[in-house]
Amino acid sequence: MTVAAPTSPAAASRTVTTVRSDAVGDLLDLLPASGGLSWVRRGEGLVGWGEAARLEVSGPSALAQAAAWWDEFTTGLDVDDELGIPGSGPVLFGSIAFDPTAGTSVFVVPEVVVGRRDGVGWITAVGTAPTLPAPLPLPDAPPLRLRYADGALDPASWCAAVAEAVQRIDAGELAKVVLARDLFVSSDVPLEPRRMLLRLAARFPDCWTFAVDGLLGATPELLLRRTGRRLSARVLAGTAPRGAGAEDERLARELLASPKDRAEHALAVDSLVRALEPYCETLDSPIEPQLLTLANVRHLATDVVGRQAERGRAAGAGLLELVGAVHPTAAVCGTPTPDAAALIGELEGMDRGRYAGPVGWLDATGDGEFGLALRCAELVGDDGARLFAGCGIVAGSDPAAELAETQSKFAAFQAALEG
Repeated sequence: MTVAAPTSPAAASRTVTTVRSDAVGDLLDLLPASGGLSWVRRGEGLVGWGEAARLEVSGPSALAQAAAWWDEFTTGLDVDDELGIPGSGPVLFGSIAFDPTAGTSVFVVPEVVVGRRDGVGWITAVGTAPTLPAPLPLPDAPPLRLRYADGALDPASWCAAVAEAVQRIDAGELAKVVLARDLFVSSDVPLEPRRMLLRLAARFPDCWTFAVDGLLGATPELLLRRTGRRLSARVLAGTAPRGAGAEDERLARELLASPKDRAEHALAVDSLVRALEPYCETLDSPIEPQLLTLANVRHLATDVVGRQAERGRAAGAGLLELVGAVHPTAAVCGTPTPDAAALIGELEGMDRGRYAGPVGWLDATGDGEFGLALRCAELVGDDGARLFAGCGIVAGSDPAAELAETQSKFAAFQAALEG
């Protein structure tokens, strides 16, 4: 575990102040050009900047250590919170490694947070008076010359990995594995994270536009939300491209009726439900999935809702413990989880880092939201990024079709780069 020293005079303060502000405009417009934190969907959510405190942690007890560190940080704070709603008061942004035991997870307490929920806006500041900054003008976009390069595997090698995975599935070794690809991009001028976030939010308003410590994207998948005792999640698995006119409707009908995609989706839902059941007194999972339509693809989607138990050990579980219990789901790893994780390590040939790991926020009362870091990129220096895309591989998966699906998913972030 690595705990960063305070990064500013405000970090040493134990005073946190939240005030309501009816003047909060577009949240993403308030972010600095780089280094901002974000969790925004349809104009609501949280943005932040500055670092009052920071934690980097890895190992078998990474999330337990992070939860203890956050409890210790918030204990004894002098908090003046006018609203007392989820996301007001002290807030911790987190980006958790896909494998928290081996990878490094990052948690940041911003100096300033601006939020909006149900039309109500607020400002939270650590150590200083809460003041709403003026939106930063976005300069004209300079023309970019982008160069793309294969990541760990070129397309042919990745298709071979998919074919190998299908053989293992047909042999009965496992039911599903999620295989991902990475793609490197470099620019002749520095990249602008805020511009990319604005483009992602405009193109994918139904996704959560996130940014934590250089990992940014727009995820359609809510791993877990906790509001009091109420727990909710949105599971996605099963994907189809978009089309034009009647073709688009045909593709939608085929996805909803596809035995292969429905089987993949059922595995993802079942894995989440099994992981949450020990913590819940009630848990509701619809039998039939719905269609989630995005600008570039459609997904099969199921919204799961439960209520955390009020007695026993489960009653004391905080959000980070719950996140650790449900991650990784079959939607980003596979089934059975240990076998799928081992096959990922054998076939992908890359370190996922924080890609496909939980990303989101947690407040001092235990409320928060964590999605899965999908449709995202990790910034590399000022002028480069590493893009990620993955697919669920099950019996009957076709390597060429899965490759095309990754290209559709890469396109989500490529549009944010290219404008």
